[in-house]
Amino acid sequence: MIETQVIKESIDDFLARQTADVERVIRKAAAEEITPRFRQLAEDDVVQKSGPHDLVTVADRRAEEFLTRELTALLPGSVVVGEEAVHADPSTYEAISGTAPVWIVDPVDGTRQFVHGDPGFCTLVALALDGVVLASWTYAPALDECAVAVRGKGATLNGTPLRAGSPEPGRPLTVATSHPDFTTEDQKRALLGVYAEGFAPRPCGSAGLEYLAIARGALDAVAFSWELAWDHAAGLLLVEEAGGAHATRDGVPFAVTGGNALPFTAARDEATARRIAGALAGAA
Repeated sequence: MIETQVIKESIDDFLARQTADVERVIRKAAAEEITPRFRQLAEDDVVQKSGPHDLVTVADRRAEEFLTRELTALLPGSVVVGEEAVHADPSTYEAISGTAPVWIVDPVDGTRQFVHGDPGFCTLVALALDGVVLASWTYAPALDECAVAVRGKGATLNGTPLRAGSPEPGRPLTVATSHPDFTTEDQKRALLGVYAEGFAPRPCGSAGLEYLAIARGALDAVAFSWELAWDHAAGLLLVEEAGGAHATRDGVPFAVTGGNALPFTAARDEATARRIAGALAGAA
């Protein structure tokens, strides 16, 4: 416990001094490995992993390698859990529950959009310790947008404070939902809860950009059925620090370490999160 407290104090000091350094690393990774390949991918630069909606490109791999090298150099003793490294060796995911500071990295969130030349993709980085996300960065290079959140310190977009606000009363809640390919039959039944009066569901795009939309008040909520940390860690802290909330189907906050009752929601305010979590539980 004492050692953990020392590490936490060290990370707090790191974030007080070097948050901008992390952003610079992320921007450089995108400038060198992602942006030059946007709308320039050759056929053999793209590979299917588990299916046609689960793609990986040379940009994903090269950007993750860059981030792994540079982020661990910025914070000695830290480790990286990256989407592509976990795909190659699933055991590396266990570091999220370990005792070392962990960078949770999705080099290109929205790879499908990236492959199709759509600017709706981003790089997601979160820094966590003992299962608690302490800081996050959401960078959309094609949109020139970078959102940063530090636990207890608020959230910004390109340096301007973010506030999610509350949905306007009396209108259906706009909810971005999981792609059917990534849901079990039980989860599909639960998601029917937001396909009801009072809700306006739509398919989700890049998870990271959907969370950013909540944090800036442009989307009311998401309802997602998968819990891979690289898709959610950065965005959930961003939503929290912008004044929003999140809850699983059993009504408790989402845990980045896993074991969540799915689907779960993140929303512009706590009341909206509770309402959607209840709808998901009631339809299951």
